Amino acid sequence: MSSPTNSVPYGVQILQKISDKCPRLTRIVDRENLYKYSVLVLTFITYAAYHASRKPISVVKIVLYQNCSEVTPAPINNTDPDWCNWAPFNAENHSALFGTLDSAFLFAYAIAMFFSGIIAERVNIRIFLTIGMLLSGTACSMFGLAHYYNIHSMWYFIGVQIFGGICQTTGWPGVVTAMGNWFGKGNRGFIFGIWNSHTSIGNIIGTLLASLYVESNWGLSFIVPGIFIISSGILNYLFLVVHPSDINSDSHLNEKVQNGCKALERNGIRRQSPHRDYNIPEENEILKGSSEEKKPSTSPQEVSIPLGDISSKELSLLPSNKDEVKEKTEGSPILSHLNGSPKKAVGFIGAIKIPGVIEFSMCLFFAKLVSYTFLYWLPNYIKYSSTYSPSQSADLSTLFDVGGIFGGIAAGIFSDMFGKSACTCAVMLFLAIPSLYAYNLLSSVSLIVNIALLVVAGGLVNGPYALITTAVSAELGTHSSLKGNSKALSTVTSIIDGTGSIGAAVGPLLAAYISNVFGWTSVFYMLMGSNVLAILLLTRLVKRELQNVG
Repeated sequence: MSSPTNSVPYGVQILQKISDKCPRLTRIVDRENLYKYSVLVLTFITYAAYHASRKPISVVKIVLYQNCSEVTPAPINNTDPDWCNWAPFNAENHSALFGTLDSAFLFAYAIAMFFSGIIAERVNIRIFLTIGMLLSGTACSMFGLAHYYNIHSMWYFIGVQIFGGICQTTGWPGVVTAMGNWFGKGNRGFIFGIWNSHTSIGNIIGTLLASLYVESNWGLSFIVPGIFIISSGILNYLFLVVHPSDINSDSHLNEKVQNGCKALERNGIRRQSPHRDYNIPEENEILKGSSEEKKPSTSPQEVSIPLGDISSKELSLLPSNKDEVKEKTEGSPILSHLNGSPKKAVGFIGAIKIPGVIEFSMCLFFAKLVSYTFLYWLPNYIKYSSTYSPSQSADLSTLFDVGGIFGGIAAGIFSDMFGKSACTCAVMLFLAIPSLYAYNLLSSVSLIVNIALLVVAGGLVNGPYALITTAVSAELGTHSSLKGNSKALSTVTSIIDGTGSIGAAVGPLLAAYISNVFGWTSVFYMLMGSNVLAILLLTRLVKRELQNVG
């Protein structure tokens, strides 16, 4: 039988032992809020690391195929016009080859995402995330190792991309589930808007790390972000507390029987109960964001303690029935015993029947199509349309993600203020259309104009994408039609993000083909048309929200 403390991550156990030796520190620090906000920080770092490991390919494309006559210093007496390019990307169809790499990753990601969310509902999320991050870091580093081992096989690069795409699907269902467990519905749009800036922060980190080495040793452009996500995975394993029940269970509240009386020991403090017993209410569900009254447990295994002997805060942390506390320990298998769960996980069909899931999923298809086309091709477009070097083009492209940070926060604030997520998305998608047109037309006028248009376009493009993948997904995953069953959260998240990821796979592939055949102006028309379709898909939800005004 495993120790009850094994449900707590090892790093947290060590910190608890240190704090227990400092009673004054224990009185000052609110442990529950400390755990809550540690989840906010750790999941932020986690998904920033996931995105940082996706970004290097968009930067390194610039040097895998370039105009070698512009590269200095050139080898003496070298007559090969492609001496600076990396096979197999030194061919005329290099754009199509890059598009194939992008699509290999993104289609694998999109398909695997539908299964990843279903698996995430049934496993230990912390271990699930840790394994996924270790494998994602390995996949990212494998691409960079091609530089050191002189690998030129297209099938190798495609295989690495597919492997990486599958591993990356562990991230989103895991972090959204952990956040949903700790943060209720109040101001969810604002909280998730700030939190979702991890996507843009991760893109910026990945771009800057890759640009440091892109002109000298592009292998490190992949290996360094790979080490970053592996390190973040280890951090998660040691410190991520996925659910309040993981630290509010017997690891902190140990019942002892002495002289026929029950005693409660919490953090080394024993409190013995007198003759009068009171039943302790079950812990409220975090996702409901309310304090619903629960019926007292009448099970013979209930813990009975006098109400006056413990503080109200300690009282709120106690479960009413040990059997109802779902505990996943280090010694237990990653797969949970489903029969012991109080509520069954919601399946794929049940999740898509939730009102709004299909509309927002299809809207995200086109929103991510636009966003990921910029993610994978913006540095290349800037290099094509200007005289900037590869590293300068990569650095300038980060401003699109800077705009995305503000756009995600703004979308969350407006959604909270007016309670109309579909309207917020539709307005931002509409305003993104002229901003994309202006960027294509005016970006080459000056550096200041380029920067301003990049920030504006980034905010308007990424705002709806951020809102749908966070606050909207969490809201639909706890929809009233589920009757309080929060087990749909990862499944709904995976359906919405998986559908969006198909669009993310299609966008870069279309951009590679269209730019090669028709030019970059046609790519921007494709992106503007995608925004129009995204707005049309939200029409029914927008109409419903406007009808509910007042």
